Amino acid sequence: MSASGPTSVHGAADRSEQKMRDQFVEAMSKVVSSVVVVTTDGPAGRAGLTVSAMSSVSADGPHPTLLVCVHHLSPVAPAIIKNKVFCANLLRSDQTLISDCFAGRLAGEFANKFDSADWSQLETVAPALDGALVNFDCRLLESSMISTHHVFIAEVLAVRMDNSHSALAYSNRGYCRIASPTHI
Repeated sequence: MSASGPTSVHGAADRSEQKMRDQFVEAMSKVVSSVVVVTTDGPAGRAGLTVSAMSSVSADGPHPTLLVCVHHLSPVAPAIIKNKVFCANLLRSDQTLISDCFAGRLAGEFANKFDSADWSQLETVAPALDGALVNFDCRLLESSMISTHHVFIAEVLAVRMDNSHSALAYSNRGYCRIASPTHI
């Protein structure tokens, strides 16, 4: 028995799970991630949010594939599922305002977050951010729910690039700039 009273096996397990979660979140904050605004449009309407969980799946096959992860409580998740298209817009280092807008940090600044930038379309109807470092215009192939997040796997139908800037990155709970690569 502890000084504060009896402890249960479940209480110890809950504390252990919470400790692991806290360690994981802290460790993941050290990872350098690209900053991506994921947008969609179609029958469910126009929606978008900022994510740091975007990755290549494969460059092979009829179309390259990538994945993005979106929290299940985000209104963007059901919109992507219903619209079946999205654009992953990789931000430039000077586009923190757009990132903050789509992350919900500037709610009072823009009545519609899409007013924070100019948009066009590539192959799908998903909004492609004009001036983004890269736009990946995608058609949804598969959606899986893993714990609290939807993992969306999509085929890339079009890519637009701007090689004149560096990427916006996120690490240690803040934005950072990726310097020109140095070959080691």
